[in-house]
Amino acid sequence: MGAPQLFSSLGCELRIIQAKNVESKSKGSFFVRYHLSAGNNKIIQLNTREISSKSDLSWNESFSLDCHGSQDSMDNLKQQNVVFELRWRNKVPVLGKIGGSQLLGRAEIPWKQVFESPNMEIEKWVTMVSIKGHVLPKLQVGMRIQVPAMVEMERRTRGKVNKWDECGCKDGHCYSSCGDYEIFALAATLEAF
Repeated sequence: MGAPQLFSSLGCELRIIQAKNVESKSKGSFFVRYHLSAGNNKIIQLNTREISSKSDLSWNESFSLDCHGSQDSMDNLKQQNVVFELRWRNKVPVLGKIGGSQLLGRAEIPWKQVFESPNMEIEKWVTMVSIKGHVLPKLQVGMRIQVPAMVEMERRTRGKVNKWDECGCKDGHCYSSCGDYEIFALAATLEAF
Protein backbone atom coordinates (compact mmCIF):
# COMPACT_ATOMS: atom_id res chain seq x y z
CA MET A 1 0.00 0.00 0.00
CA GLY A 2 1.38 3.43 -0.98
CA ALA A 3 1.86 6.45 1.25
CA PRO A 4 -1.25 8.49 2.10
CA GLN A 5 -1.95 11.33 -0.31
CA LEU A 6 -2.49 14.66 1.43
CA PHE A 7 -5.05 17.13 0.19
CA SER A 8 -5.36 20.75 1.21
CA SER A 9 -8.52 22.46 2.33
CA LEU A 10 -9.00 26.24 2.26
CA GLY A 11 -11.85 28.60 3.00
CA CYS A 12 -12.01 31.60 0.63
CA GLU A 13 -14.19 34.60 1.42
CA LEU A 14 -14.93 37.60 -0.80
CA ARG A 15 -16.72 40.74 0.34
CA ILE A 16 -18.09 43.40 -1.95
CA ILE A 17 -18.43 46.44 0.29
CA GLN A 18 -19.15 49.60 -1.73
CA ALA A 19 -18.35 51.67 -4.81
CA LYS A 20 -17.56 55.35 -5.31
CA ASN A 21 -16.62 57.74 -8.14
CA VAL A 22 -19.35 56.22 -10.29
CA GLU A 23 -21.01 58.30 -12.99
CA SER A 24 -24.67 58.62 -12.11
CA LYS A 25 -27.16 56.94 -14.40
CA SER A 26 -30.90 57.43 -14.45
CA LYS A 27 -33.51 54.69 -14.15
CA GLY A 28 -31.22 51.74 -13.71
CA SER A 29 -29.32 49.72 -11.20
CA PHE A 30 -25.70 48.92 -10.38
CA PHE A 31 -24.21 45.57 -9.41
CA VAL A 32 -20.81 43.92 -9.18
CA ARG A 33 -20.01 40.77 -11.14
CA TYR A 34 -16.98 38.82 -10.05
CA HIS A 35 -15.20 35.86 -11.58
CA LEU A 36 -13.28 33.15 -9.69
CA SER A 37 -11.14 30.37 -11.08
CA ALA A 38 -12.56 26.92 -10.26
CA GLY A 39 -9.65 24.93 -11.72
CA ASN A 40 -9.55 22.96 -14.97
CA ASN A 41 -10.05 26.22 -16.92
CA LYS A 42 -13.50 26.71 -15.35
CA ILE A 43 -14.73 30.07 -14.05
CA ILE A 44 -17.39 30.76 -11.41
CA GLN A 45 -19.33 33.96 -12.13
CA LEU A 46 -21.33 35.63 -9.36
CA ASN A 47 -23.38 38.83 -9.15
CA THR A 48 -24.21 41.00 -6.16
CA ARG A 49 -27.76 42.19 -5.73
CA GLU A 50 -28.74 45.15 -7.89
CA ILE A 51 -28.90 48.57 -6.23
CA SER A 52 -30.88 51.50 -7.60
CA SER A 53 -28.74 54.13 -9.26
CA LYS A 54 -30.44 56.71 -7.03
CA SER A 55 -29.20 55.12 -3.78
CA ASP A 56 -25.90 54.76 -1.96
CA LEU A 57 -23.75 52.12 -3.67
CA SER A 58 -23.19 49.94 -0.60
CA TRP A 59 -23.59 46.18 -0.94
CA ASN A 60 -21.71 44.76 2.05
CA GLU A 61 -22.22 41.24 0.67
CA SER A 62 -20.02 38.22 1.35
CA PHE A 63 -19.47 34.99 -0.52
CA SER A 64 -17.63 32.02 0.99
CA LEU A 65 -16.23 29.05 -0.84
CA ASP A 66 -14.57 25.91 0.50
CA CYS A 67 -11.72 24.78 -1.72
CA HIS A 68 -10.40 21.22 -1.62
CA GLY A 69 -7.63 19.86 -3.78
CA SER A 70 -4.09 18.65 -4.13
CA GLN A 71 -1.15 20.83 -3.18
CA ASP A 72 -0.64 21.51 -6.92
CA SER A 73 -4.19 22.85 -7.27
CA MET A 74 -3.71 25.08 -4.20
CA ASP A 75 -0.43 26.37 -5.66
CA ASN A 76 -2.32 27.08 -8.89
CA LEU A 77 -4.89 29.14 -6.95
CA LYS A 78 -2.08 31.44 -5.80
CA GLN A 79 -1.40 32.25 -9.47
CA GLN A 80 -5.04 33.20 -10.21
CA ASN A 81 -6.82 36.56 -10.00
CA VAL A 82 -10.32 37.51 -8.95
CA VAL A 83 -11.87 39.77 -11.58
CA PHE A 84 -14.35 42.42 -10.41
CA GLU A 85 -16.67 44.23 -12.82
CA LEU A 86 -18.89 47.17 -11.95
CA ARG A 87 -21.99 46.91 -14.14
CA TRP A 88 -25.15 48.93 -14.82
CA ARG A 89 -28.49 47.61 -16.02
CA ASN A 90 -31.10 49.84 -17.64
CA LYS A 91 -34.44 49.19 -15.95
CA VAL A 92 -36.47 50.86 -18.71
CA PRO A 93 -37.97 48.11 -20.88
CA VAL A 94 -37.08 48.17 -24.57
CA LEU A 95 -39.54 46.24 -26.73
CA GLY A 96 -41.07 44.85 -23.53
CA LYS A 97 -37.80 43.42 -22.18
CA ILE A 98 -35.16 44.63 -19.76
CA GLY A 99 -31.83 44.27 -21.51
CA GLY A 100 -28.43 43.03 -20.48
CA SER A 101 -25.91 44.93 -18.43
CA GLN A 102 -23.25 47.44 -19.42
CA LEU A 103 -19.67 47.14 -18.14
CA LEU A 104 -18.53 50.37 -16.43
CA GLY A 105 -15.20 49.34 -14.93
CA ARG A 106 -12.99 46.33 -14.30
CA ALA A 107 -10.26 45.43 -11.77
CA GLU A 108 -8.30 42.33 -10.76
CA ILE A 109 -6.76 41.27 -7.46
CA PRO A 110 -4.34 38.32 -7.37
CA TRP A 111 -4.94 35.64 -4.73
CA LYS A 112 -1.17 35.71 -4.15
CA GLN A 113 -1.59 39.18 -2.61
CA VAL A 114 -4.02 37.70 -0.08
CA PHE A 115 -1.79 34.70 0.72
CA GLU A 116 1.17 37.03 1.36
CA SER A 117 -0.77 39.55 3.50
CA PRO A 118 -0.84 39.51 7.33
CA ASN A 119 -3.43 36.96 8.50
CA MET A 120 -4.10 36.13 4.83
CA GLU A 121 -6.72 38.91 4.71
CA ILE A 122 -7.00 42.20 2.84
CA GLU A 123 -9.54 44.98 2.57
CA LYS A 124 -8.84 47.69 0.03
CA TRP A 125 -10.14 50.14 -2.52
CA VAL A 126 -9.30 49.15 -6.08
CA THR A 127 -9.37 51.65 -8.92
CA MET A 128 -11.17 50.13 -11.87
CA VAL A 129 -10.15 50.53 -15.46
CA SER A 130 -12.96 52.60 -16.91
CA ILE A 131 -14.56 51.23 -20.05
CA LYS A 132 -16.41 54.43 -20.96
CA GLY A 133 -16.02 57.92 -19.64
CA HIS A 134 -13.23 59.65 -17.82
CA VAL A 135 -14.27 58.91 -14.24
CA LEU A 136 -12.38 55.97 -12.72
CA PRO A 137 -14.77 54.05 -10.45
CA LYS A 138 -13.42 52.62 -7.19
CA LEU A 139 -14.60 49.46 -5.51
CA GLN A 140 -13.97 48.50 -1.89
CA VAL A 141 -13.50 44.75 -1.48
CA GLY A 142 -12.32 42.33 1.18
CA MET A 143 -10.65 38.96 0.57
CA ARG A 144 -9.68 36.33 3.14
CA ILE A 145 -8.15 32.85 3.12
CA GLN A 146 -8.65 30.44 6.02
CA VAL A 147 -6.69 27.21 6.45
CA PRO A 148 -8.96 24.93 8.53
CA ALA A 149 -6.73 21.84 8.46
CA MET A 150 -4.82 19.43 6.33
CA VAL A 151 -7.07 16.51 5.48
CA GLU A 152 -5.55 13.09 5.00
CA MET A 153 -7.04 11.18 2.08
CA GLU A 154 -6.24 7.51 2.24
CA ARG A 155 -5.69 5.28 -0.75
CA ARG A 156 -8.05 2.38 -0.52
CA THR A 157 -7.33 -0.95 -2.08
CA ARG A 158 -10.44 -2.86 -3.10
CA GLY A 159 -12.55 -1.10 -0.45
CA LYS A 160 -10.42 -2.34 2.48
CA VAL A 161 -8.65 0.05 4.81
CA ASN A 162 -5.71 -1.03 6.93
CA LYS A 163 -6.53 0.17 10.47
CA TRP A 164 -2.82 0.76 11.23
CA ASP A 165 -2.62 3.27 8.38
CA GLU A 166 -5.56 5.20 9.85
CA CYS A 167 -3.42 6.05 12.87
CA GLY A 168 -0.38 7.18 10.96
CA CYS A 169 1.94 4.22 10.36
CA LYS A 170 4.98 5.12 8.30
CA ASP A 171 8.24 3.25 7.75
CA GLY A 172 7.39 0.67 10.42
CA HIS A 173 6.56 3.25 13.13
CA CYS A 174 2.97 3.72 14.30
CA TYR A 175 1.53 6.59 16.30
CA SER A 176 -0.38 5.68 19.43
CA SER A 177 -3.17 8.12 18.61
CA CYS A 178 -4.43 9.70 15.42
CA GLY A 179 -4.46 13.13 17.09
CA ASP A 180 -0.64 13.40 16.94
CA TYR A 181 -0.70 12.77 13.20
CA GLU A 182 -3.50 15.29 12.61
CA ILE A 183 -1.53 18.00 14.46
CA PHE A 184 1.51 17.22 12.29
CA ALA A 185 -0.65 17.50 9.15
CA LEU A 186 -2.03 20.89 10.25
CA ALA A 187 1.49 22.19 10.94
CA ALA A 188 2.63 20.97 7.52
CA THR A 189 -0.28 22.79 5.87
CA LEU A 190 0.46 26.09 7.58
CA GLU A 191 4.14 25.80 6.69
CA ALA A 192 3.25 25.15 3.02
CA PHE A 193 1.35 28.44 2.81
